[in-house]
Amino acid sequence: MITKFELLPLEKPRYVFPALVHYEQDGILKSWEIVKAHDSVAILLYHTQKESFVVVKQFRPATYANGHSTGMSIELCAGIVDKQLSLEDIAIEEIEEECGYRVDRIEKITSFYTSVGFAGSKQTLFYAQIDESMKVSSGGGIGDESIEVIYLSLSQTKELMQDEDTIKTPGLLYAFSWWFEHYKLV
Repeated sequence: MITKFELLPLEKPRYVFPALVHYEQDGILKSWEIVKAHDSVAILLYHTQKESFVVVKQFRPATYANGHSTGMSIELCAGIVDKQLSLEDIAIEEIEEECGYRVDRIEKITSFYTSVGFAGSKQTLFYAQIDESMKVSSGGGIGDESIEVIYLSLSQTKELMQDEDTIKTPGLLYAFSWWFEHYKLV
């Protein structure tokens, strides 16, 4: 439950860096507000024994500030690229931290740019299959992260994809569509 919520200007940002960009395009001087942000990785996890996707649910202040009643989002397991590790190693680390599974093999699906109107950071999407033998913890994130691990059956996934009231990312929708096209037509 959110008991206090206020918007304040950033003085010393750690993850996003707002800026005003001046540029010339076709001989016209223009300005645009942007946010320089870290690139990220996201992982579509399919639990073979449960025949379910493993996703995370967490509070997103930006969606709450923009009027969503709960601010709770359903997302892929993901993390920012802020370490001197390969993208694969960052993704593997995020799977264990957020979802509690230790994997040693992931498959790259693709990379794409997100929030192109103001941030334009790059996300690399991976896929991994997991089972209970890989479970090492309950997940939930590290530090003060408050991440809930959710298992979605194939039918629940199809319903979520069409649910306009639930906050979800385009990357999540793309990943589900990719899986249904490549692995199982339902």
